[in-house]
Amino acid sequence: MVGYTAEADPDITSRAIGKELPISPKHAREICNILRGKTTEEASQILQEIIDLRRPVPMKRFKKGVSHKRGVGPGRYPRKAAKEILKVLEGAKHNAEYKGLDPENMRIKVITANLGRTIKGYIPRAYGRATQWNQQTTNIEIILEEMK
Repeated sequence: MVGYTAEADPDITSRAIGKELPISPKHAREICNILRGKTTEEASQILQEIIDLRRPVPMKRFKKGVSHKRGVGPGRYPRKAAKEILKVLEGAKHNAEYKGLDPENMRIKVITANLGRTIKGYIPRAYGRATQWNQQTTNIEIILEEMK
């Protein structure tokens, strides 16, 4: 992945990318679906609630065997993904401050989670054999837009 996936006016937007983060792409996508269109304050609060295990994230795809959470349906608490996305969001807010924009008066225009590079690994097995033990990585992109 090189660059951003969406065009944005640089005068009223700020952006940040987290590349090859060691988090689940599925969990990152589900969190991104919740945060899209929210203000930066709301998004930070939602991510902190997920980290504190106070707000479950509804699982929309591949939810077989996922237990129900009150008021959400099938859901989980993807803390690791929430922590990494919060870091990228904070980076976008700092970029807005650097550009002279007010980060409190911004909303999330674009937030995407795409597959990153797969880190190959192996674990030893019996009789000198080996099994693949790969780790998926995720690229997170956030573009903030100033509200009128």
